[in-house]
Amino acid sequence: MAHRSNFGTEQDKDNCSFYLKIGACRHGERCSRKHIHPISSRTILLSNVYQNPRHTDPQCPLSDEELQQQFDDFYTDFFAELCLYGELCEMHVCDNVGDHLIGNVYARYETEEDAQRAVDRLNNRWFNERPLFAELSPVSDFREARCRQNETNECNRGGLCNFMHLRLPSPALARELNHQLAVENRAQRLERQARNDFYRLGWKDRNAALEADASRFHADLGANLNAPDWRNGPSGGDWHTEATPA
Repeated sequence: MAHRSNFGTEQDKDNCSFYLKIGACRHGERCSRKHIHPISSRTILLSNVYQNPRHTDPQCPLSDEELQQQFDDFYTDFFAELCLYGELCEMHVCDNVGDHLIGNVYARYETEEDAQRAVDRLNNRWFNERPLFAELSPVSDFREARCRQNETNECNRGGLCNFMHLRLPSPALARELNHQLAVENRAQRLERQARNDFYRLGWKDRNAALEADASRFHADLGANLNAPDWRNGPSGGDWHTEATPA
């Protein structure tokens, strides 16, 4: 058994340090060290989701700008979907080419319950005519999981690196989505608090609260019929639930 101070390090001869740090290992199930799959976690992994055209087609005709726009569309669509399942804290997309990391999407939620809900529901979804495979991940600190040399263009392993090479959205898009995420998360927290407060009320006060909510709903519905919805991603990912792709 590994000594506690060595757990998850290169000196740990029992447990795979790459799996614990990154949630993936190039040896897969053939690894000589243990992959300890978490029974609870705030982080989830969706394997091989993002498809970089330059990885699938060496003659890809897209310019850097077109490639970035395509990725921004994908990022917006997937970010919005992940927000549906709980209070999302961060989302990362790998641009590695190794089989164990290519196209991986990682997401960290505020609670373990949110993460488990996302895994349960996403495993019934299809994206871009392919089934999604979601699982809880042991990754807890993305600073330890990503390749720091890649961020300064100094990684000599390129896309085959065993640490995460993250593909980033455009700065303006990142600012917009992070702002919307803060608004969404605050709304979810207020909703949970309001729900808890509601169930503490007596039946008369509950009825009065329901009537007031109904009046506000109808007023807001009329005001927001033409308002843009930031959740409508333009990626054309063609989401399906428990459907067979055409």
